[in-house]
Amino acid sequence: MTATVAEAYATCEHITRREAGNFYYGIRLLPAGKRAALCAVYALARRIDDIGDGDLPVEEKVQGLAGVRASVQALAAGDDGGDPVLAAVGDAARRHPVPLDAFEEIVDGAEMDVTGRRYATFEELVGYCRCVAGSVGRLCLGVFGSRDGDRAPALADALGIALQQTNILRDIREDLVNGRVYLPQEDLDAHGVELRLDERGALDDPDGGLAELIRAGVARARGWYADGERLVPLLDRRSAACTTAMSGIYRELSERIGADPALVYDRRLSLSGRQKALVAVRALAGRG
Repeated sequence: MTATVAEAYATCEHITRREAGNFYYGIRLLPAGKRAALCAVYALARRIDDIGDGDLPVEEKVQGLAGVRASVQALAAGDDGGDPVLAAVGDAARRHPVPLDAFEEIVDGAEMDVTGRRYATFEELVGYCRCVAGSVGRLCLGVFGSRDGDRAPALADALGIALQQTNILRDIREDLVNGRVYLPQEDLDAHGVELRLDERGALDDPDGGLAELIRAGVARARGWYADGERLVPLLDRRSAACTTAMSGIYRELSERIGADPALVYDRRLSLSGRQKALVAVRALAGRG
C-alpha cells in the first residue's frame, strides 16, 4: 500500500470514527485490512447521505447527488479524480469484490428523500429500504466474502432492510419535523393514524393507534432480522462478529421501541456507549 493510499484510508477511518455511531462498534471488530475497506465504503455512503440530508436547496442536492453518481461511474472506469475517499474505495474494490454499482442505488434512495417521496404500501417502502440499506449490506458482503456466493447477497440485502425498518420506527418524529414520512400509508390507514405533533412537540397519539402501528412494525421487522441473520454462518468469524454486532445493536433498539413505543415520541432513542460495547463484545465471543 502506497503512502497516498494509506492516507486515503486514514481519511475514511477518521470519517467513520466520527460519524458512524452504531456501525463503528461492528466495524472495529474486523481485521485491519477489512476494517479499512469497510471504512472506505462507509465514508462514500456517508457522503451521499450528507448531501441528501443536508441544508442545501433541493436543486443543489439533486446536482450534488448527480455529481456523486458520475464520480462512482468514473471510479468504475479507474478514475478516482484525486479524491481520497474515492481512492480508498477504488483500492478496496481492487482487493475485494465490492459492487460499486450499489453506491448508485444509495444515490437512488437519497434522490427519493430529496424529492419527498411517500410510500403507499409496505412493498413500496421495501424498494426504498433496498436502495438505502440493502445496498449497504451487499457492499459490506463484498468486503466480508462468504461461503455461499449464491445465497449471501439476498441475505445481506434482507438484513440491511431490517436495520432500515428500525431506523424508520426510531426516527418517526425527527423525519416528520423535517417534512418526511416513511411509514406506509396503508399502515397509517389501518391503525387510524394521522401523524402530527402535540403542543409539546412530541408525536401525538391520543387513542394509541400510533403505538399499535409501531408494535406491528417491530413485529414485522423481526421476520426480516431472522431472515437476514441467516447470513452470519456463511461468514468468517470476524466478519460474523461485525455483522452480529451491527444487527444486535439495532435489534435491541427495535425491541425497546416495541416494548414502549412512547420512547420515540419526543426523542431519538439510542443505546449508551456501554450498551453498544457489550453487544460488540458478545458478538466477538459468538454470543450475539
